[in-house]
Amino acid sequence: MGEQGGTVEKVKAGSIAEEIGLIPGDHLVSINGKIFRDILDYKYLCAGEEIEVHVIKTNGEEWFIVIEKDYDEDLGIIFKSPTISPVKRCYNKCVFCFIDQMPGEMRASLYLKDDDYRLSFLYGNFITLTNLNESEISRIIRHHLSPLYISVHTTEPDLRCKMLNSKKNINVMEILERFARADIEMHGQIVMCPGINDKEHLDKTIEDLAKLWPAFRSSAVVPVGLTRFRDKLFPIVPITGNDARNVLNQINRWQERFIEKISTNFVFPADEFFLKAGEDIPAHSYYEEYPQIENGVGLIRIFLNNLGKWNSEKLPKEINPSLTISIVTGMLAKPYLVKMCSFFDSIKGLKFKIWEIENNFFGKEVTVAGLISGKDIIDTLSDKSLGDLLLIPDVMVKEGDNIFLDDFTIKEVEDILRVKIKVVDSLLDKVKPAELLKI
Repeated sequence: MGEQGGTVEKVKAGSIAEEIGLIPGDHLVSINGKIFRDILDYKYLCAGEEIEVHVIKTNGEEWFIVIEKDYDEDLGIIFKSPTISPVKRCYNKCVFCFIDQMPGEMRASLYLKDDDYRLSFLYGNFITLTNLNESEISRIIRHHLSPLYISVHTTEPDLRCKMLNSKKNINVMEILERFARADIEMHGQIVMCPGINDKEHLDKTIEDLAKLWPAFRSSAVVPVGLTRFRDKLFPIVPITGNDARNVLNQINRWQERFIEKISTNFVFPADEFFLKAGEDIPAHSYYEEYPQIENGVGLIRIFLNNLGKWNSEKLPKEINPSLTISIVTGMLAKPYLVKMCSFFDSIKGLKFKIWEIENNFFGKEVTVAGLISGKDIIDTLSDKSLGDLLLIPDVMVKEGDNIFLDDFTIKEVEDILRVKIKVVDSLLDKVKPAELLKI
């Protein structure tokens, strides 16, 4: 039984699955008499206005239930694995892999390296393509699984094999060309490592990928992230401010060419390059449809756009009793939080304090807010006067659980620092300025 269909782990409240009486532990054997092998089969079989499901209940009873629903309405079943069948793991050992640079004794889920085309299609996870077999490539093309998100890094086969430390020296362009011919939409990621895949290698990669446009819609250049846990790992140097400026100039030259030829920038640098180079974040139009948000491309511009919407909001002239609010951030983003706080300058009785948190957990080279640990916040702020409220961006905690990377909870940090904590959307999406002032 266990090899057929999938076992229910959770049932969404108010869903069809709840309505028909499914509970955790029930086993969904088949849909319309067909056994499904993974999440793609399951979603395909669920598509329809009338389906029949075969369920084996936790007590052994067999149920055959006819369900009438909207064509694409979800049943509301959550399986233990997001792919139902085992998630395809990454068997590369990339020289820049962030997971290989993490300390021990963190929660197990943080060490899992997926490389699964199904997760790429469904959730936008980036994949290397090194573990795809011919039947899987054919399945992607046959069912038009689009869009896909590809970890490219370089299009030169030998260099890519070296960077991925892969046992399979595949020609990634051959697979990408097959997908392009099948009109599979793709987006690419290039983790730039100084002295390895930069300069002329980066030029070649950008040029090769652009030849696949419009199927290959966009590419992002991302700076390599280096922690202090790199003993016995491949030697990589961090990106300097001068490196960042050179990369931005290089990308800008390509963008000028692409705008003229294909009316798109096509290649986008991560925000971190602008921050390291000390350059202004580009205007809204630069990011077009924001195709590379997951790679940190355009996040600060979205923040600034949302901040701009505050200009129409009315604020009190005075707060009585007075209020002091602290905000934590990574080392690079402080200027933008200063800009946010300046919006409140006219309010008497209100004071903001911005605290930059140095990353001792991963190392000082890691400067983004999303990788700040609870312990680093505690160590930095334990002897500080924080005021009445501490604002923390949501990227610092696990969604839905309010747990930091090192498993400190919001409640634990509150108790240690003796201050009320409020988690705030890091992009200010739908956040009204008055909401930040509520304790």
